[in-house]
This record gives sequence, structure tokens and C-alpha cells, in this order.
Amino acid sequence: MSREQIKTQVRTELKYPSRYNVIVINDDFTPMDFVIRILVEIFNKNLETAKDITLLVHNKGSAVAGTYNLEIAEQKCTEAVTISRAAGHPLQLKIEQVE
Repeated sequence: MSREQIKTQVRTELKYPSRYNVIVINDDFTPMDFVIRILVEIFNKNLETAKDITLLVHNKGSAVAGTYNLEIAEQKCTEAVTISRAAGHPLQLKIEQVE
């Protein structure tokens, strides 16, 4: 009576966590200076980059403030909205998964 040996191959596939864009949406009420401040303080942009992003938001309707893993994107989005509301501004942000 012979026993057959079965060979099993295990494949492990490493996958990086999904990335998410935090997008700033244009409105007619939030001052551009305030958006620039949010981009510098929360999204760690330098002043020139913050100005460029703010102009994109103003001219195109929205722009990416940064790309992060989901938890960081949610935290930055919440922080920006909280500071915006405390200052009396209706700034809107959204999170979209990067394809």
C-alpha cells in the first residue's frame, strides 16, 4: 500500500493599501485666503502650492488637496470641515478612491 504525496503551493500576494484623494470643492462663500490656510495647516502644503490648488478649486470647481490612506484622508477631511464650520464657512471636501 503506497501513499501518494501531495504537494501544495501557497502563493502570497502583497497588496498596498488603497489610496484616497481628498478633494476640495468650490463654493461662493469660503474666502480663498481661508482655503489657502487650510491647505497649509492641515494638508501640509507650502504657500505656493496651496495658492495653486486654491486657484484650481476656484477655476475648475474642485482640486485634490492630497492623497492618503483612508484613515488619514478621513481625519484630514473631518479636521478641515470642523475648522471651517467653526470659522463660519461652508467649505466642502470629499474623499475618492484612487483607481
